[in-house]
Amino acid sequence: MTPVPTLEWTGGCLRLLDQRLLPFREVFIECRRVDTLAEAIRSLAVRGAPAIGLAAGYGAVLAAMEAPAGPGFLDGCLRGLDLLASTRPTAVNLFFCLDVQRRVLMNSKDRDGAVAALLESALRLHREDLEACAAMGAHGAALVPPNAGILTHCNAGGLATGGLGTALAVVYEAHDRGLVREVFADETRPLLQGARLTAWEMVRAGIPVTVIPDSAAAHLLASGRVDIVVTGADRIARNGDTANKVGTFPLALAARRAGVPFYVAAPRSTLDPATEKGSGIVIENRDPDEVAGFGSARVLAPGAEAWNPAFDVTPVDLIDGFICEAGVFRTPGDIPGAPVDSGP
Repeated sequence: MTPVPTLEWTGGCLRLLDQRLLPFREVFIECRRVDTLAEAIRSLAVRGAPAIGLAAGYGAVLAAMEAPAGPGFLDGCLRGLDLLASTRPTAVNLFFCLDVQRRVLMNSKDRDGAVAALLESALRLHREDLEACAAMGAHGAALVPPNAGILTHCNAGGLATGGLGTALAVVYEAHDRGLVREVFADETRPLLQGARLTAWEMVRAGIPVTVIPDSAAAHLLASGRVDIVVTGADRIARNGDTANKVGTFPLALAARRAGVPFYVAAPRSTLDPATEKGSGIVIENRDPDEVAGFGSARVLAPGAEAWNPAFDVTPVDLIDGFICEAGVFRTPGDIPGAPVDSGP
């Protein structure tokens, strides 16, 4: 498939496809400052764990370009990295890419050298993401039966990565092999990433897609129209418990009850060996107003309150396997080359 133009380094700035405006308008944001990029991440102009990480990798370049040359350079650059780290707490790829860039920064001798080295590293991270997603697509497609109905949640496609996707890379590759009958996309309340973004990607690629209310997923699974469920992930604990967009946990429960295999597709950078199990994953709570409204209309009854967790945690015993760039594995501990917790 043709990669989605999610993010691109162009002429001294990071160019982002503003996902808040899809599917109706394709508008690009030019981030020339770290604070602009940080706000783009917080406000979900760019979202999806791998894409957030890559954006932060490029953000380190912006931080180095902004920081004053001389004795204050390192501190100024690190403040920029800390600002990016404060934007989203759950997606581990953000911290993985920032850690890579911090090591590059510490090995640089001056401002110009740091800018060049950080940009080279960010471009490498982006290239490695595309390669990993292509490999995930190939490994995951081998799990898809002929004439398959595939169900997914939120958006784990090119928009959530460097351009190809994790769960949707599996869909793209399976479709290229002639295996896909149709794709079902949970709408993914409250911000409708499935209805707006996954459906946009599927239509763009010519893949039949049907959007369903999140609350209809269990009924659909029980109907026998779904052969496999594939989702992405924002953080995978050492034991395999997986944080993903809220609504993934009940989807896994329903899939298990219906006897439909449930897989998580994510690169090795999403593995978090420092977090033992799902209870240790910090869950981002977003503005309750996202739940209080639907589009421009406010729907919450006056006086009622709203709770808006952005993620939930699916226990590893509900996950049939993890699809990563190295293959398909039962647990994260089986994955070769996975990050290893080096301790405190």
